[in-house]
Amino acid sequence: MRGIAKKTVYLTIGVVMSAGIVVGCGQRSVRPALPPSASDLVLLKSTALCEQKAEFLKKHALAKPLSNVWGSGREIMIPQARSASQADESYFFDEEGVLVGALFTFSKGLDLGPYPVLRDTLSRLKPAVEFYLTVPQLETMSNLEASAIFETGDEKSTTQYLVTGPSKRPILLQASFAIDPYVRLFSPYRRQFLNRLQGTQDGKSPPLIEGQGSEDQEPFLSLQQFARGQAAQLAYCGDKNYDVAVDAYQKAIASGFSNKVLLAESHHKLGLSWAAKGQLEKAKTEMLQSLAIRPNVPEVLNNLGTVHARLGEKAEAVRVFERAVTLRPNYAVARYNLAEASEESNPRRALAEYQTFLALVEGHPEEEARAVRARERVKALKP
Repeated sequence: MRGIAKKTVYLTIGVVMSAGIVVGCGQRSVRPALPPSASDLVLLKSTALCEQKAEFLKKHALAKPLSNVWGSGREIMIPQARSASQADESYFFDEEGVLVGALFTFSKGLDLGPYPVLRDTLSRLKPAVEFYLTVPQLETMSNLEASAIFETGDEKSTTQYLVTGPSKRPILLQASFAIDPYVRLFSPYRRQFLNRLQGTQDGKSPPLIEGQGSEDQEPFLSLQQFARGQAAQLAYCGDKNYDVAVDAYQKAIASGFSNKVLLAESHHKLGLSWAAKGQLEKAKTEMLQSLAIRPNVPEVLNNLGTVHARLGEKAEAVRVFERAVTLRPNYAVARYNLAEASEESNPRRALAEYQTFLALVEGHPEEEARAVRARERVKALKP
């Protein structure tokens, strides 16, 4: 399930990798429990996220899809007159030709009265964004209507619905689907997507009203490449691909971020990708660059310490692990790593850190493998 606070974007939550390396996210949030993203609409019926572009084009050849540049990828469009959903359909593929997001636009609105499953889902969600919207082609309502975006999803993807009208009889204007690293690029509240609802008058779209539609301050290519790196590094579409991840994070950095958190995290994630490829000196360089931008991030310190340890630089590993646990005393994985790095030089410190780790992970089955090893080391180190 996926939920966001009003007008707030969250990056993908990190997962724990092997060898004590943690893939951090820069920003984390606790999301409320949400109802399933069940829908009785006919959307994404003949395709699925992560499908290859060549296969998609074979399936939809009779619809004569159009193609546009989408950053470093492609947008494949099927006009409403030729689409099964009776919407203007857009499918977005990355530069590997993988479907990472889709947008369905109902410029005249789709009455959700005949769709009880989706109406029930929407009724149990809190709006992620609320605003007023001008939709000239909306035949049954006035131009200026209160609108809202509702968000739900599953383990790896997020669905967003832009609706207007009364809660008892909502009208669907847009629906977007994306694998989670790309969610920031697929909010229907983005100005370029709202523009698709505006219609044309003398070849020009009417101006958006104040506060209607957001413009991301970060370069599109940087955001797109960062998402591409996340998808490859965390295996959102198939196996992990660290070659793609390295390429993507390097391009994201080169395109430029004004946001220091994103820039630092790009260097961090690039370092993790180099480490996964066995390029430890390159990994160390990128993690140090990340810390030069944001010095006190425990996850980055922990991962840098792991790289130092793999390089045999035990004293440096201990130093950065100590910084990590000083910043976050309950950081269990860093405690474990500090214990391992300290065994030769300071067995008593190692014993204490293993015991602290075991106390922190009690009742956490996902840490059982490390806990077994920690208990063995406690027995061996006790006088």
